[in-house]
Amino acid sequence: MLFRSKLSFTLLNKNLIVGFLDWLQKERGCCEATRNQRLAAISSFIKYAEYMNPGHLFECHQILSIPAKKAETKVFNYLNIDGMKLLLQQPDTQKAKGLRDLVLLSLMYESAARVQEIIDLTPASLFITNKPYRVILHGKGNKYRSIPLPDKQVELLRQYMIQSGLLNRENVQNPLFPNYQGQMMTRNGVNNILVKYVNMAYEKNPSLVPNRLSCHAIRHSKAMFLLESKVELMHIRDFLGHKSVLTTEIYARMNPKFTFEAVKNAYKNITVDNIPAWKGNNEIMVMLKNLAK
Repeated sequence: MLFRSKLSFTLLNKNLIVGFLDWLQKERGCCEATRNQRLAAISSFIKYAEYMNPGHLFECHQILSIPAKKAETKVFNYLNIDGMKLLLQQPDTQKAKGLRDLVLLSLMYESAARVQEIIDLTPASLFITNKPYRVILHGKGNKYRSIPLPDKQVELLRQYMIQSGLLNRENVQNPLFPNYQGQMMTRNGVNNILVKYVNMAYEKNPSLVPNRLSCHAIRHSKAMFLLESKVELMHIRDFLGHKSVLTTEIYARMNPKFTFEAVKNAYKNITVDNIPAWKGNNEIMVMLKNLAK
């Protein structure tokens, strides 16, 4: 086994990196996207090494010339508004756990929050005393964004927080959605909650709810709803916390209804509106031919 102190650029070359990337796909069964992520991490280190050790520019440039593979675009699942309503009808709100699950899932949708953003929420993240109601999400890149909340969502939140004692001042820094031990939930914990109710909804109407749905699909569902409501992409970008509108454009490409409406609105009639009366009229054509004799 080689120790880190014995690694050198004589061992790190283009052939070695290409071999590693091929091994990832052939032996490990990784997809193109995973391969490209590994290549991006290696390239980032090589750029640093190139700057720190200019004597190995040639080797570094060889490695940096390795191209990324074109990854297949995946079609993601999402719920339309009827599917989302059906999903939110499944928790039993007569039980404390059911009420928690309903509030969690509905807040995930209304705020289009990522799973980690939901997990990190505390009562202090909510501003539901005076309008405008909002929640502060702590997203990627250590960035915060303020998301408006509708009145119905705030009513649910208040009901849940009163029942859970989360409106008490001493609990403002506690997890908004704790697990059964009172600790912060895990990603798997949130996913298990979603899977439970997705399965229940699927049994009632499989045409509205697919049997496999990820937590991120709830975020996609809200984005699609905003798009179909004709909210501009730059506003959806800010709502979702995307760095670039190019990331947000995937929703427009994945939504055939949006494309159809866009093309329909751009339609201009280029056909002749006033067709002469004699066109297609055999009697008039016979009469005109007889006049020419």
